[in-house]
This record gives sequence, structure tokens and C-alpha cells, in this order.
Amino acid sequence: MLPQVALLLLAALYISQGQSMSIENSNPPNSGVRYITIENEDNGQRLDNYLLKILKGVPKSHIYRLLRKGEVRINKGRVKPETRLVAGSVLRLPPIRIAERPAVPVPGQRLQASLRAATLFEDEAMLIINKPEGLAVHGGSGQSGGVIEALRVMRPEDRFLELVHRLDRDTSGCLMLARKRAALKSLHGSMLAQKIEKQYLALVKGRWPKGRSTINAPLLKRTVASGERVVRADAQGKPAVTHYQIEETFADATLMRVILETGRTHQIRVHSQLAGHPLAGDPKYGDDLFNSQMREAGLGRMFLHAASLRLRHPVSGETLTVEAPLPEALGKVLAKLRLENK
Repeated sequence: MLPQVALLLLAALYISQGQSMSIENSNPPNSGVRYITIENEDNGQRLDNYLLKILKGVPKSHIYRLLRKGEVRINKGRVKPETRLVAGSVLRLPPIRIAERPAVPVPGQRLQASLRAATLFEDEAMLIINKPEGLAVHGGSGQSGGVIEALRVMRPEDRFLELVHRLDRDTSGCLMLARKRAALKSLHGSMLAQKIEKQYLALVKGRWPKGRSTINAPLLKRTVASGERVVRADAQGKPAVTHYQIEETFADATLMRVILETGRTHQIRVHSQLAGHPLAGDPKYGDDLFNSQMREAGLGRMFLHAASLRLRHPVSGETLTVEAPLPEALGKVLAKLRLENK
């Protein structure tokens, strides 16, 4: 055993040479055994889903392999993927090398100001915004980021912030986000039980017949070689029901209030096309000649707006109705059509 003075001199020598005498684990970050105390926010969540959330960059197959081998433990005991987490329990993770994740882009000042002004409702459980058109709800498919990534950067105090549902990039209006895991689970349950009423405003081609109010046609989604999603009516698809109400009739178009009974990808767009009244400005399922006419009327996007939500609050149980005003640009298109209608 070296005397204390000798140890101090040796330490000084190491420091002068730019070295460290730290006795901590010298393995790369995230490569050592980790112990995590489960917090109240994650109580009741499935273990595999929790691991997929915290181990971003680790292949799903590797996570399940660690579970099968018993290398992931809770309170020193073996666990299964479906094990439900209990607040206060201690989770042991074995050494795992996690791939470096690209830095999340910081949203520009203009986007931040737009999202702050878009808040329609907020409390401790949830957030509802009036999503601007042209903005994806999340990154991917060539997009470095979207609404959810921007809001997470803007709201670092929110430990949990997740999308409850999605809107197409070119669709504006009511978008729900959960600020608590329990709220997300409750809202997803309400959506599956069809207890959340979503109403849209859509401008469609031609004059919608007064006797037709519901389109009931299963929808099948597929991804083509380019990665683009295409949806069509098909008996092998998932059930899809859309209700239509005429709001206003113009010379060559009709403003519809659309109520979704189900929430399939591109449901309103495909059902409207199937009815012979495609959406104005729809580049995928629309009518080129009609779209050209609508551009002359000032329409620079698809005319689809998530106008309102009616739901039971996930915590209080009270009925909550939230409305998103129609964007000014869409209002100007309607004003021009009204002038032409005279």
C-alpha cells in the first residue's frame, strides 16, 4: 500500500499527462449494466413496449432475444415480454451498445410561433392543436421532422408527449396529443370504441346528391415499390364508414361536413372519389380538371380540414368539444365560389 502522499503525487503525474485515474467503468456510453427505477408514469405498461421506447436504435429482434435469455430482469427476477411494469420496481438492463441517433433538428422560429399559436386546448393530460397544412405529424418518408418532433423540442418539460392519431400532411385542423401515458391509453380505447367524434370540412367536385349521406366500403392499403401508400375500396380491406352532410352548394362544387365512423388511412379521400365527388386539390385521388379549376379560384392545397373533435376527457370524464377555425386561405376560396354562384 503506497503512502497517501505518494498516491497524490502519482495522481498529479497522471493529470499532467492528460490522463485520468477514474475508477468508473471505462466502457463506451450505454454499454454497461444499467438499473432503472420504474416511475409512476410507466406503471402498467408492457415491458417489451417500454424497452422499445427507451432503447431507440436497438433492433427489435435483439431486445426480444435479451428477454428470452433472461438478461433483462426486474427486482432480480426473470421476466417475459408481456410483464406489466410496477412503479418503484428496479429494471436491470445488460450491457447494450446503442447506435448513435441523429440530432433532432431544432424547429425554426416561424414554425415555433405557428405551433404556439395553434393551441386549441391544453391541460395536464392532453394537448389539442390546429395543425397547419403542409406539415407532417411526424418525421419519416423524406421528412426530417414533423409536429411531434418540433413540440418535443419546444416543450422539454413534457417527459411524455405522443400523438393520439394522425392527419395527412396536407390536412389542417384538430390534432390530439397525450401528455400522460394513461391519457394515451384511454384515448386510444375511446377511438377503438368509436366514442370520439371527428368532423371535417371538405370541398368536393360537383353537386352532392341530397339523398346520399353514407359511404360504407372496406378499404385496403398497400405500399407500392416507391414506398408510397395507396388505398382503394376492396372487399378484403378493413371496414370503413363515412357520413356526409351538405353544408353549402356551389355551381361546380359542394362544401361537405364529413363525420368519420372509422379512421382508416385516406378514408375521406377514397370514399369521396368512390362516390364520384373527389376532394378539391387532391393530387392522388382527385380530378385533374377540377383541381385546375380550383387553383384558378385560389386553392393551393387539398381542401380538407379537421374542423372539430367531441370526446370524453380521459381524466375528468366530462364531454369536451374542440373546434378549429377554417384557415384563412380556404375561407377565401369559399368566398370566391360564393361570388361566382351569384
